[in-house]
Amino acid sequence: MTEAKDYRDTVFLPKTEFPMKAGLAQKEPAILARWAKIGLYDKLRTQRAGRTRFILHDGPPYANGDIHMGHAMNKVLKDIIVRSQSLMGKDAPYIPGWDCHGLPIEWKVEEAYRAKKLNKDEVDPVAFRAECRAYAEKWVGVQREQFERLAVMGDWTNPYLTMNFESEAIIAGELLKFAESGQLYRGAKPVMWSPVEKTALAEAEVEYEDITSTQIDVAFEIVEAPNAPELVGAHAVIWTTTPWTIPVNQALAYGPEIEYLDCQLLVADRLISDSEREAVWGSVPWAERGRYIVAANLRETLEKRISKSLGVTAFLRSDGDFDGSSLAGAVAQHPMHKLGGFFAKPRPLLAGDFVTTDAGTGLVHMAPDHGEDDFLLCKANGIDPVFAVDAAGMYRPDWLWLGGQGSVINKKFTASDGPICTDLREAGALLAASDDFTHSYPHSWRSKAKVIFRCTPQWFIPMDRPNGATHDTSWDDESREASASNGATLRGIALDAIENTRWVPEKAQNRIRAMVEGRPDWVISRQRAWGVPIALYVHRQTGEYLRDPEVNARILNAFETGGADAWFQADHQALLGGKYDLAQYEVITDILDVWFDSGSTHSFVIEARYGVGTRANLYLEGSDQHRGWFQSSLLESSGTRGRAPYDAVLTHGFALDGNGRKMSKSLGNVVDPLKIIGESGADILRLWVAQTDYFEDVRIGKEVLAGTGDAYRKIRNTFRYLLGALDGFSEAERLAVAEMPELERYILAKLAELDAELRSATEAFEFNRYSRALTDFMNEDLSAFFFDIRKDCLYCEAESSAKRRAYRTVLDILFHALVRYAAPILAFTAEEVWQARFPSEDESVHLLEWPVLPEGASVESDWAAIRQLRQQVTEAIEPYRREKQVRSSLEAEVTVPALPASEEDLTELFIVSKVTKGDAVTVVPTQRHKCGRCWRHLPEVAQDGALCDRCAGVVE
Repeated sequence: MTEAKDYRDTVFLPKTEFPMKAGLAQKEPAILARWAKIGLYDKLRTQRAGRTRFILHDGPPYANGDIHMGHAMNKVLKDIIVRSQSLMGKDAPYIPGWDCHGLPIEWKVEEAYRAKKLNKDEVDPVAFRAECRAYAEKWVGVQREQFERLAVMGDWTNPYLTMNFESEAIIAGELLKFAESGQLYRGAKPVMWSPVEKTALAEAEVEYEDITSTQIDVAFEIVEAPNAPELVGAHAVIWTTTPWTIPVNQALAYGPEIEYLDCQLLVADRLISDSEREAVWGSVPWAERGRYIVAANLRETLEKRISKSLGVTAFLRSDGDFDGSSLAGAVAQHPMHKLGGFFAKPRPLLAGDFVTTDAGTGLVHMAPDHGEDDFLLCKANGIDPVFAVDAAGMYRPDWLWLGGQGSVINKKFTASDGPICTDLREAGALLAASDDFTHSYPHSWRSKAKVIFRCTPQWFIPMDRPNGATHDTSWDDESREASASNGATLRGIALDAIENTRWVPEKAQNRIRAMVEGRPDWVISRQRAWGVPIALYVHRQTGEYLRDPEVNARILNAFETGGADAWFQADHQALLGGKYDLAQYEVITDILDVWFDSGSTHSFVIEARYGVGTRANLYLEGSDQHRGWFQSSLLESSGTRGRAPYDAVLTHGFALDGNGRKMSKSLGNVVDPLKIIGESGADILRLWVAQTDYFEDVRIGKEVLAGTGDAYRKIRNTFRYLLGALDGFSEAERLAVAEMPELERYILAKLAELDAELRSATEAFEFNRYSRALTDFMNEDLSAFFFDIRKDCLYCEAESSAKRRAYRTVLDILFHALVRYAAPILAFTAEEVWQARFPSEDESVHLLEWPVLPEGASVESDWAAIRQLRQQVTEAIEPYRREKQVRSSLEAEVTVPALPASEEDLTELFIVSKVTKGDAVTVVPTQRHKCGRCWRHLPEVAQDGALCDRCAGVVE
C-alpha cells in the first residue's frame, strides 16, 4: 500500500493573528489610551454635527466613594444606549455629571472632624465648605477614571458638577423663579428629621426597615363631656409605638362614626385562660381598676395587651356603648397634668377622619409637632406646635417633663422600663407596655439611623397652590392642551406631564403617578452647611420674602463670580441696594434640598449647552428615582417651565447577588465591579448588563458571570472565524447577490431579519432582546449552520470558484454588520476586531454608522423545513458517532422522508456522504472511499486517500 499523500498545503485554511484568548483586562486600558489619543468623543461630535440629536441626560451620582455594581450597571446601560443611537446615525452627546452638595459629602467631612474631636459648628462655614468641595473633587476624579474604565464614552474633560459656580448660580436662579412666581412659603410643618444628621430629609433620602418598638396604652382621664356627662371620670385610652411623643401631646382624636365602649377594667389575681374565665367569676377575686373607653371591636386586643403587661388576666366589662360623636366637646387631662404649665392645659377630644379601628384602641393621641395628621387637625382647631424636641432629638432643657433628656430615638429611653414609661406608670396612666412590636420604620439611608417626624420652620414648594409657571410653547399642541386642563397647580402640571411622557417599562408610569398624587408639599430647606443657600431676604415684620428682579439679578451675578460661598461672604446691604434696609430683613442661611440641585440639572446641562427649551430625549436611572431624581426634575421643571424636562424615562432594577439578595458588606456578598474589570475585563461586565432583564432586579455572581464568559467566548470565536476566513479578501473577489447560491442568499435574508429586530430593540431600549437576537444569530445561524456547512467550500474550493467567492462576500457583509451591531455592547472587543482587519492610527469602529445591507436576497426553498430536517439527521447520526460506527457525519449515508431540496444540495447541507428519499430518517455508514484532501466520501474516489474530481482540479 502506498503512503497517503499530504494535501494540507493545498487547503485554504483561515489565517488571523486575532487571538481566541481575550486578555481583556490587559488589552482594554491600551484601547482606552488610543481613544483618548485620537480624541474619539470630540471626533464623533464633529462627524455627527447637524444630525438629529439624541440626548440621554446623566443622573448625577454622589461624589463620595468608589463605584459599586449599581453604578456600573447604570453607566454601562446608558453607554450602550448612547452608542446605539450614535450607530443609528444620530448626534448622541453624553455629558456625565456629579451631585456634589448635600449630606453624603458633608457627613464624610464631619466624620473626619469627629475622629479629630473637632466640632464642625465652631469652624468658619466657608472654610468648612471648602473642605467639602475638596472632598467632592477628589471623588469626582476617582469615579471619573472608574467610569471611563467601563468604556463609558462622554465629555469627561467637561462634565457637569452641581458645585461649579455656573451650576450654583443657575440652581439659585431656578429657586428664585419659584420665589418670583409665588411658589414658595415658609411654614412650620412636621417633616422627616434625622436627629443624628440634624437635618430635615426628603422622602427620597429615607429607607424603611423593620424594627421592634415599645408599644404602650396610656389613659387620659376625661374631665368634661357636655354631650355625655356620664363619661366624666372615664379614661380615653390611646395606643402608640412612639412613647416619646406623649410628653408633647396636646389633644386626642376620635372617629365620629366609630362605636365605643365605656368599660370597667377588672383584674384577676392570676392568669386565667379564655375557656375557663366565665366559670370562675364567683371563685376568683376581681379587682376594679377604673373605667376606660375603647372602640368596640378593639376591646379584646386591648384586654390581651393589658393582661400581658400585668401578668394577670384583665377583663374590660362594658357598661354601655355610644357613638364617637358623643365625644364632641369632651376634654381630657394629660397624665402628667400635676406638673403644671403646658401639662395642666386641657386636652380636647377632636373628630378625626383618619382615625380607624385597624389597630390600637380607636382613639389617637395628637402631637402636632410629630405627625402630619396631628398637625393638620390641631392647626384647624387653633393648637400650635411647641417645638419641644430639638435638632438632636432631645427635649429642650426648659421642658417640664424630661427636659434635657433623650435621645427620643434611643431604644432604652423609650423602653417599657425607661423614664417615660416609668413616670406614666407612677402616675397611674400606663395600662400596658411591651417592647415587642415589630413594624416598618423610616431610616436615613446615609446614617442608617431612625428618623422622626419633627415640626420645624422649613421652606416649602406647595403642590396645590395656583401655579405661576409659564407653559413651554415648544411643546406639541396635544400635550399643551392636556397640561392646561390641570395647570392651576404644580401637582396638576406634573400629573399632566406624566401622561405626556414615555415610560419604559410602561408600569413605571403608575408608580410615579401614585407618588405625585399623594406626595405632600416639597420641603426644600436643609439645616446644613454644604450646598446652595436659599438666597432669600425675609421682612422681619411681615414675614414676606423679598421679590425684586433687580435684587435677584445682583444675587445671581455674585453667585456666578464666587459661587454659592458668595452668600456667606456677601455685603447683603449691597445686594439689597438702596431701596431696602438690611436691618429690616432676615438673611436666610438654610441650604437647598440636594434633590432641588439635581432636579435643576436640566437647566444648567441641557438648556445651557443645547439651547433654552431643549429637553432630554431620555432620563435613565434605578427604580428608586421615581421618588428621587425623576420626581424632583419633574417638579422643578413643571414649576418653572410648565412641563417635564424629558421625553422618555427608563427605569432599571437593582443589582442583587447570585442568590437574589441585596448586596451588603455585613452579609459579605458584595460583588465589586472594579474586581471584575481587573480580572475579566469591562466587556464581560457590559455583556452581562445587556443580557439581563434590567427592567427588573438582576443577579450577578460567579455562576452568572461564568455564563456571561461562555457567551462572550462564542461571540469572540465568531469574529475570529470571520477574520481568518476573510484573510486576503478584496473587492475583486466580491460577487453580486443575484449570482450567489441560495444558501448565501438565505443567510443574507436572515441578516436582514436580524437587522430589523435590532433596530426595533434599539428604539425600545430593550438590549436584553438585542443581545439575545445577536448572539442567537451568531451561534445558531452562523456557527452551527452556515459556517459549518461552508467550511468545506472555504477550505477546498478553488479561490476563483463562484461558490467560494459568494461565501467570502457574505462573510464580508456579515463582518461589517456584526462588528457594528456588537460595538454598543462590546465596546473594546468590537474595536479590537475592527483594528485587526482594518488597522488605523486615527479611525475607530465607533465612528461607523448602522450597516446598509445589500438588497435582492430572496430565497425559494423552505429553509425552515430544511433546517428542521437537518436537525433530525444530526440527532440520528449522533448514536453512530458515540458507538464509533462513524467518526464524522461525512461517513454517513441518510434517508429522509421528504426532499425539500435536491439530493445533491441536501448532501452538502447535511454534511453527509449521500442523501436519498425513504420512509423515515435512517442512517447507515457509507461504503464510499474518502477523498484525501476534502475528506468527503464520494463515488468517484477510487480508494481512500485519492482525490475527488473537484480536489484534483484545484490541486492541478
